[in-house]
Amino acid sequence: MSAVLFVVDPLEGLQADIDASVGLMASVQVQASGAEVWACGPEDLAVAEGRVTARAQRLRLAPRRRGGDHRWVVADPWYRVDARRTLDVAGETELTLLRIDPPVDARYLHTTYLLDLVETLGGRVANRPSGIRALHEKLVALMFPELCPETVVTTDPAAVRDLVARTGAAVVKPVDGFAGRDVWLLRDDDAALSLAESATHAGTRHVVAQAYLADVRDGNKRLFLLDGEVAGAVLRRPSADDFRIGAPVAAANLDAHDRRIVAAVGPLLVEHGIALAGLDVIAGRLIEVNVTCPGGTHKTDALLGTDLSDAVVRRLLAPPVTERHSA
Repeated sequence: MSAVLFVVDPLEGLQADIDASVGLMASVQVQASGAEVWACGPEDLAVAEGRVTARAQRLRLAPRRRGGDHRWVVADPWYRVDARRTLDVAGETELTLLRIDPPVDARYLHTTYLLDLVETLGGRVANRPSGIRALHEKLVALMFPELCPETVVTTDPAAVRDLVARTGAAVVKPVDGFAGRDVWLLRDDDAALSLAESATHAGTRHVVAQAYLADVRDGNKRLFLLDGEVAGAVLRRPSADDFRIGAPVAAANLDAHDRRIVAAVGPLLVEHGIALAGLDVIAGRLIEVNVTCPGGTHKTDALLGTDLSDAVVRRLLAPPVTERHSA
């Protein structure tokens, strides 16, 4: 029986009704002919005698069913531990999924370096650790400036204020931010400069400042890319009292702008071994390229009855293309 190792944040902190990693675990268990689901944290990885090991737990997930919205109905507890032991990661697992949340801090980087060794030893890791290091989620989109809103990356509050003055409003977020935390909406008013000073920590922290796209009221598209190709898309809308993006509300149709973005970004993701990515698009403009721990698939499957989690698992557990062609 094959085994899949999930390198994840603490299991007790995962929300089983919406978390994409839990959705992938469930799909491995159901779709991959009963493949074993193993989990560990970054602190459980080690190297000894040239091998990467993991103090891991074998999980058995509880049954689940779709709810009436973007959440699953899951038993509590949502898993049980069937076994605990130390795995030889490259030798005993078919695939390792790196699923810890950003920021890409020292903890995250150390984990990627250990998983580099897994690949060197012949193991498979998704997303590729070196690719995550190469493609910064907040900055990689700026490799395609013609696809993005007007954007400034700076520590200078005055530069942020200038962008706001030119565009009327801007969304400001830390370069190492995630999950919508510490995101500011600055408007062209007397408070803009002081808010820019706060966002940049008085000129000591880099921020990404992007022209605010009022079309966000019509929704933000999350495009799910699998090996550089669109596997699905969902529309998310901000709530009346929060300009940031909320839960998925409907399927999203791709237009010419979306296809242009995918055609540009997809090959770069494939080149760097980013098997699963989430592109955020507003009004045909690329906002972010999520590569560390792309989410939303589990929510989308619950809402729309799609099988994005299953599609990801099937693709990742399939033999590499070169092996399939030579078979």
